[in-house]
Amino acid sequence: MTDARGWRKRRAELVHLFEQSIYGVAPAPLRRQRYQLDEQGTAFGGLALRRQVTILLDGRRDGPQLRVLLYLPARATGRVPVFVGPNFHGNQAVNADPAIAITPSWVVPATGIRKGSATMQSRGIDAAEWPIETILEAGYGVATYFTGDLYPDDESKRGDSIQPYFRTNASDPAHWGAVSVWAWGLSRVYDYLATDRAVDPRRVIVFGHSRYGKAALWAGARDERFAMVIANDSGEGGASLYRRNFGETIRVMNNYWFAPRFKTWAGRENELPVDAHELIALVAPRPVYIASATEDWWSDPKGEFLAAKGAEGVYRLLGAGGLDSAVMPAPDRSIQSRIGYHVRTGPHALTASDWTHFLAFADRWLGPRTTGWRE
Repeated sequence: MTDARGWRKRRAELVHLFEQSIYGVAPAPLRRQRYQLDEQGTAFGGLALRRQVTILLDGRRDGPQLRVLLYLPARATGRVPVFVGPNFHGNQAVNADPAIAITPSWVVPATGIRKGSATMQSRGIDAAEWPIETILEAGYGVATYFTGDLYPDDESKRGDSIQPYFRTNASDPAHWGAVSVWAWGLSRVYDYLATDRAVDPRRVIVFGHSRYGKAALWAGARDERFAMVIANDSGEGGASLYRRNFGETIRVMNNYWFAPRFKTWAGRENELPVDAHELIALVAPRPVYIASATEDWWSDPKGEFLAAKGAEGVYRLLGAGGLDSAVMPAPDRSIQSRIGYHVRTGPHALTASDWTHFLAFADRWLGPRTTGWRE
């Protein structure tokens, strides 16, 4: 490739290869999709405006749907940028706000989850991963949806996912896996956000942690409407190089996360037609941030850094800069170039420290106050 036109052609080829080899082919959104406002109000002592919206994916109340929780800074005087990401245990788990509806979908075992059902005791159990008030005070909105609305996070739950609704052939080697479903859901949340007049559709940031970091990267790679992509501790299937064959390898990853063909590459990673640096490059020239943790060997911090560095050629070809470091930075030092990176001290987690770096990165490349902010 020598120019942007050559990259556009190669980009389409890469998306096809990732679909066929790793994630599977997701269907197009349904044309009858519509949005139902379930609740709105204020939160956090007037700091935020809260909306709870059900996306009726085929336009019917008895059809497939997902539920979006959206917080917007109440002091904004114009359209605001928004972080959007999936959550692990239901919308009620991201904050103790008593107005958040408790998910009716099946939930993996956790505090306040009984036999797959969320209870009042699950409110706010994941709040440490979602410093919502800090994000709002920085001038950003926050949107989330529970992945269990689309594909419950369990090997045996395909029948409860949206896949049967689409009548796709589960034996097709390129049948979409759960990561592709979750990424597809992030694009459906974007569809809604683009209709909300308080949201700036040009500054929607997709992010995710762990397996949902894989989904966020794939969503951002496929859907160029997302202005920025952030993947935290995403490992292989996300930002880490398959060819390192280190930590979370193809052989040990869950089958249902990926297309059936994916497992055929176990033990022969060097024959894969693509690798993670090309996945990150599919975000170019948009800002992308990769985050690791020093004790998270499963996600392979070195493999994540090398993949981020490997994406640099496409970013520079498009005049967007690259990753401004030839070697991994010291722990807790953030590189804020167009390809951003940090490795946080500690284990596999999403922490307030990570969010400090994410917000600084978003401030640099998108800026929360360009459309107005009332101090």
